[in-house]
Amino acid sequence: MSEVSHNSVAQTNEELLLGRYRILERRGTGGFGTVCTCWDTRLQRRVAIKRMPLATESGTTAAEALAEARTACMLGHPNIVTVYDFETSGAYAYLVMEYVDGLNLAELLGRVEGGRLTPEECAHVLASVARALSYAHENRVLHLDIKPTNIMIDRRGTVKLADFGMASLASAAGYGGARGGTVGYMPPEQIEGMLVDERADVFSLAVVIWQALTGSDPFLARSAEESLAKIRRGPSAAFSRIRPDIEDGVELALLDALAPRASERTSSVDDLADEAVPLLGEERDGQESLRDLVEQAEKDDGTLPAGLLRGEGLSIRAPRIEGALVRALTALVAFSALRMALAAPTVATDQVTALVPLGGCLLSALWPPIAAPLVGLALAWSLVSSATEGSMMLLGWGVAVVLVLWLALVGRTDRLSSLAMLLPCCLPSPISGAALAGFALDPAAAAATGALGYLMGSLLRIAAASSFSPDALLSGLAATWLAPHFPIMLVGTTLCSLVSSAVAMRGSVAAGILGQTLGLGCIVAFGVFAARMENSRISPALDWEMLVLAVLLFVLLCIATVLRGPLYEGQEGGGTNEFSQ
Repeated sequence: MSEVSHNSVAQTNEELLLGRYRILERRGTGGFGTVCTCWDTRLQRRVAIKRMPLATESGTTAAEALAEARTACMLGHPNIVTVYDFETSGAYAYLVMEYVDGLNLAELLGRVEGGRLTPEECAHVLASVARALSYAHENRVLHLDIKPTNIMIDRRGTVKLADFGMASLASAAGYGGARGGTVGYMPPEQIEGMLVDERADVFSLAVVIWQALTGSDPFLARSAEESLAKIRRGPSAAFSRIRPDIEDGVELALLDALAPRASERTSSVDDLADEAVPLLGEERDGQESLRDLVEQAEKDDGTLPAGLLRGEGLSIRAPRIEGALVRALTALVAFSALRMALAAPTVATDQVTALVPLGGCLLSALWPPIAAPLVGLALAWSLVSSATEGSMMLLGWGVAVVLVLWLALVGRTDRLSSLAMLLPCCLPSPISGAALAGFALDPAAAAATGALGYLMGSLLRIAAASSFSPDALLSGLAATWLAPHFPIMLVGTTLCSLVSSAVAMRGSVAAGILGQTLGLGCIVAFGVFAARMENSRISPALDWEMLVLAVLLFVLLCIATVLRGPLYEGQEGGGTNEFSQ
């Protein structure tokens, strides 16, 4: 974790979790650890992270915990919350999971009248969780902690089962030395520490559905022993009296799944779903109803979207707006640069100049990092097709190779990378992308992008001005690139990107603005130095157009820095780290 973008700068434990994840919200403490919603500063997405203490007295190792986590990570299913990563740090193990934008079933039950769902809603929950468990059981993975808080419902009404394999993972990690679940949902064999199999998950799922239909957990108790006694007696409340609107077959199916003895219990979740779901109603109706409930719950709360916290920047407060803006700007710049790159008479047919820029524009909108390589390949095509000697062909192939390598090593890591590379092609100065590279990328990547953008912008402008005529292009390149000011400004552009990025890595808004200020200072200082090299009198040779553009970009990026906010918690108004040790 040596070089990362600004948003993934390794910080102290008080600022970033695992040097990468910024705490947004504490979601709660469960049976196996603490859960927080975090912002992945490297991949720019929300994740859920569960922290579990490694109980060293159990004699288990982090390697054993990792083996269990790998099993959970392999479960890719639409109704299972995806596990992204597993790490250990000090005395804790961390499970990084998909963030589900919605409510868990416990939260939803707390909002509906009587804590009950409709039969159709329960049909959707039961069928969805059964599909998830069936897939896991086929892959020899047990859940062992099915309960309402581990069942998530997103904005579309999709049901996802979370914390998969958490009980097994907790056992491997030595958490409490047990494979325990949650009192009120565990079957007898799990409470007593006996061997468990798929039927333990069948029991827990049946308890959840019973609770969702009746409004209460029949086995909830203050201790595992009391819960075990209730299980052996069976549910005390008459199901038919609580829900006379539900067919008797549903109660019989649930009672079979709740049998105290595993040998007498429904053998699989598929069997439970096959018996109960058709009697409960249409899944599709239940999904639509759950979607409406989630939406209504958010409206009733009047709460801000998750992540809209004090000190949060635009990328977290409104990621869709920020993303749409980046895509639109990158697509527009790509379209303009592609038209310039395809201006060679040998390739500038009506179809090429109309369709290729439009196609590149659409591709850039879909994935912004591809924009600069597309322009580079188009420029390489024009150079090679116009070549009458080896130097032009070598230049063209060189451009193509460099841009593809840039994408693989640098460009694909940030959505703004191609925009920083292409601004010098579309604005009247090759230094135009330096400040943006410093704003968006880590120091090494920013320096490379600023330098390559400077070279590519000057090359494309000279090629377009010469209509890709080999003699005029090569003489123009020689006159420009061999002039004293060119290498000076190339160094100044590279330093601008490097310095502004390095200072902004401190994470605060003030550091970001200071970085931009120092970057602008580099441009001005090197501009003055280049003017002195060109002419003993500063004013006639000073590139005022370049300086004015640099100042304008400085102002815009300072505004963007304020809107983005601090790069991690612990800065201006940031929240505290729930995981700090």
